Amino acid sequence: MADWNPSLYLRFEDERTRPAHDLLGRVPLDDVAHAVDLGCGPGNSTQLLTERWPGADVLGIDTSDNMIEDARKRLPSARFEKGDAAHWHADKAPDLIFANAVMQWVPGHAALLTRLLAQAAPGGVLAVQMPDNLEEPSHRLMRETAILGPWAAKIAEGGRIRERILPAEDYYNLFAGQASSIDIWRTTYFHVLDDAAAIVSWVRATGLRAYLDLLDPEEQPHYLEDYTARIAHAYPPRSDGRVVLAFPRIFIVVKR
Repeated sequence: MADWNPSLYLRFEDERTRPAHDLLGRVPLDDVAHAVDLGCGPGNSTQLLTERWPGADVLGIDTSDNMIEDARKRLPSARFEKGDAAHWHADKAPDLIFANAVMQWVPGHAALLTRLLAQAAPGGVLAVQMPDNLEEPSHRLMRETAILGPWAAKIAEGGRIRERILPAEDYYNLFAGQASSIDIWRTTYFHVLDDAAAIVSWVRATGLRAYLDLLDPEEQPHYLEDYTARIAHAYPPRSDGRVVLAFPRIFIVVKR
């Protein structure tokens, strides 16, 4: 896919940062000397780590040059490096490996999660949050629009770019016997947005990229028009004219 757009991603910064805040709230560590934020994006999640442990060495990792550039501007006191979470290895064992909304992009992420926990320091924590919304209308309609449009041959496989989330019990099985504590939960956020176009703007910064990046520039407006019409039908205005976007996410906090 093309590089990420930090400005578009941060258009809903409060809503995107809330799950990272909730994930961090369940991390059972009083002191952290070294923390790694895998898939740090523009640094909004990294900032939470620096605020909780001001004296910690905090390192942010992301594949996107644009995201890294924005993160460095946002948090000049933290360190940021370009890297792929799928192949990252710790130079020194972190007390915390924090992976907010990134593992759904990593093929075979289940095996990666156990490798990451093994890299944490003794008593260290792996904290992971992943969107679990592939069956929500917002994402189901991406696939439907791709399959039913004149661009089907070109983008019908766009949905395969993102990894499917496992049942919570399967994540428990990954870590059972390897961890001193395992905390797993699933939360559905209900985000109140202005209209259907706002939902499209939200997902255009993330999941919709997998489809739009496969289209020619002149095709993209037609796909977006078709998709927006479907979204408007699936998310009708509420009594005040606004719409409600249901967004389920799964959380995993594992301590060595």
